[in-house]
Amino acid sequence: MKLKVCGQKYNISEVAELQPDYLGFIFWEPSARSFEGEIPSLPKGIKKVGVFVDAPIHEVLEKIENYQLDGVQLHGNESPEYCEQLRHSEHVSESHPKETLKQVQGDGLIIIKVFSIKDEFDFSILESYEEVCDYFLFDTKGKLPGGNGYTFNWKILENYPSTKPYFLSGGIGLENAEDIQLFLQTDSAKYCHAIDVNSRFETEPGLKNIEKLEEFKKILHHELSR
Repeated sequence: MKLKVCGQKYNISEVAELQPDYLGFIFWEPSARSFEGEIPSLPKGIKKVGVFVDAPIHEVLEKIENYQLDGVQLHGNESPEYCEQLRHSEHVSESHPKETLKQVQGDGLIIIKVFSIKDEFDFSILESYEEVCDYFLFDTKGKLPGGNGYTFNWKILENYPSTKPYFLSGGIGLENAEDIQLFLQTDSAKYCHAIDVNSRFETEPGLKNIEKLEEFKKILHHELSR
């Protein structure tokens, strides 16, 4: 079980000191957490994930190189063909002509495809993405493509038909710690790879509450060590 802290903008180094497994940087301008500037040096082992919403592939590739991203999280209506094209893109930039992302990055780009859930979900949609993504991410359906601040009904994941690991997201906060503990004991959590948190651990958009994050991580790891 991993931890991803998304919506990084202001106190990135302080969050990184907690050693989450993933840090998410949003590259979608309408978001209050849209990232600009430079990413500070991060401790070894933390993977940088860029969050995109229906962005042209050339823009995604540009951000991958400029920020040395380890992965991308696709939060829009990106098709399986889009994911495949991104994975096998041969032109990263002028500094890496005629090289694939895998050649440039070594282990290859992590591709996370997001699907939003409210009261129900048609899991058959996942089938065409199985071969072109590394992970799925399940978030709460709302007005925005993420960061809506409330959870969906996790019981829906009892019907998860895949063996592909997934991220659990959507309004998870410190107040959900007990629910997370219970969820991790169910069959639905068998393929849950990571818990993804964001807005419930903020004092303002992009500014994380370090004390709450630290407490949540301790609770999460305590549960897993039992």
